[in-house]
Amino acid sequence: MSSSTTAGGAIRTGRRPFKNMVRVPGGTFLMGDERFYPEERPVHRVTVDAFWMDEHVVTNAEYRRFVQATGHVSVAERPLDPAAYPGADPALLVPGSLVFQAAAGPVDLSDYRNWWSYVPGACWSRPEGAGSDLGGREHHPVVHVTPEDAEAYAAWAGKELPTEAEWEFAARGGLESAAFVWGDEFSPRGRRMANTWQGEFPWQNLGPGGRAGTSPVRSFRPNGYGLYDMAGNVWEWTCDFHTPRHPGEAAKACCVPRNPRVEVPMTAGTSGGGAESIPRKVIKGGSHLCAPNYCLRYRPAARQGEAIDTSTGHIGFRCIVRRSGALHG
Repeated sequence: MSSSTTAGGAIRTGRRPFKNMVRVPGGTFLMGDERFYPEERPVHRVTVDAFWMDEHVVTNAEYRRFVQATGHVSVAERPLDPAAYPGADPALLVPGSLVFQAAAGPVDLSDYRNWWSYVPGACWSRPEGAGSDLGGREHHPVVHVTPEDAEAYAAWAGKELPTEAEWEFAARGGLESAAFVWGDEFSPRGRRMANTWQGEFPWQNLGPGGRAGTSPVRSFRPNGYGLYDMAGNVWEWTCDFHTPRHPGEAAKACCVPRNPRVEVPMTAGTSGGGAESIPRKVIKGGSHLCAPNYCLRYRPAARQGEAIDTSTGHIGFRCIVRRSGALHG
């Protein structure tokens, strides 16, 4: 048995079940936030058991090893079924993925097509489509992956995807109800704490070099549990299906949910909103494209629903291990 202290002061105890994982102690916390977007409400107490989590998102180099070992073909690399997309342009029913393209100036922020384009050939190994590659990005997060791709990797690695509650508890790093992963101030003493959009989205990029994109893992300080990039860089898939708001029952003082998870997609008649034709799962953490004028979601409570058949250039994932033997070995 060994112990160590993270940059944030949290104690990690026990042998790591896998390389580059840290122990998240578990406990009861206030999930959600009343100060920002409606889908983050109501704030409610939740209990999660201890688990181990990847200290950073899965990288291109790690995902490549998985593909080489298994021959996995990602969803973005497969032909699309026309029956699943009635009325779609046949030219777009080819393997590909959504790629960000900066606008020339201010645009209507209600229409994502002003900055997202479906690019044939785009996938995890060709992030911008034909002619692009992973040169120099081996330690950047893998992107253009769906939940199916992430779950296949996790199974191969002997791990799982986290629930929304597990992910949020881990992201908070022991800070109760803080707005951000590192506290309540976005840029303490002027220090940049995460890879987020600098300037007015989606056209004015004031970040280093004026280029939007992912950054290598471990580029910013870890949180209190020793976890990197729990805000910004890339959104992260969880295993939970999306609900428009947290369940109202969860806010009742009598009932503190333990290890909650949403295992069934919404169906017609479900309270809180209508059914989606394509199920959505929760993504957490925000990305390098999040900006205050459009998507202030680089926070632990922030959440969005993403269609499970959709891959983009700003969503990745990390894994956890729940096995009790790994927790206490």
